[in-house]
Amino acid sequence: MHVPALLAQHIVRRPQRIALLQHISEQGSITRAAKSAGISYKAAWDAIDELNNLAQTPLVERSVGGKGGGGARLSVAGERVLRLYQRLHALQHQVLEAAEDAQDLDLLGRLMLRTSARNQLHGTVGAIRNQGHNDLIALELAGGLLLHAQITHDSTLRLELEVGTPVVALIKAGWLQLIAPQDVIADHNHLEGQIQQVLHADNGPSEVRISLPNGQTLCALTEAQHLATLGLKAGSQAHVQFAPSLVLLGTPL
Repeated sequence: MHVPALLAQHIVRRPQRIALLQHISEQGSITRAAKSAGISYKAAWDAIDELNNLAQTPLVERSVGGKGGGGARLSVAGERVLRLYQRLHALQHQVLEAAEDAQDLDLLGRLMLRTSARNQLHGTVGAIRNQGHNDLIALELAGGLLLHAQITHDSTLRLELEVGTPVVALIKAGWLQLIAPQDVIADHNHLEGQIQQVLHADNGPSEVRISLPNGQTLCALTEAQHLATLGLKAGSQAHVQFAPSLVLLGTPL
């Protein structure tokens, strides 16, 4: 299994999330793994979704519900990534000793920024079509899924995008619109999947986790009344759409 460059960077930058794989392997449960890792159940789900989305194939296989919050195990790909993490962890002390000054590590931390976008989908550039000052970037996701991002031509040049470039598409959860199938807008991105989980909030929108056919996961925010109107709940097929202009792109440093 080839580890995507963006996932490899994630292993280096955010080892605590990769370490969650170790707990899942040992505990066989997301609930117990979260407890062992010292994080909330929701944070564990967020970490798993992000890891699965960055990988070419899901790293964690899970079943929702049941005693203890559902079972979970590492896929073959997940086991390989875990072995890679364990090897990198063994080299950690050597890296720290190699830093000439604590400010060296401080600088690296500032150069590797996190993002607030809940949806981070790994893919590659499939095509670039010029639209005046903007470019329409076709992104090929795992499993043959396709989405488009509209960015300025200057951004295309700055990111050095070309066909085959690995990228991460960043989409804020509030930008995803849950719709009825007949309400698809022609020039918008449209993805379909199954609702894994709906997390209702006392105040504010509900969080809806949608599993795509390729194993990646989307998180959308919507009002509970809107879900009721569409007749959506856990297990339902859901349709989401979002404009290409709402897709942000990131590339490896």
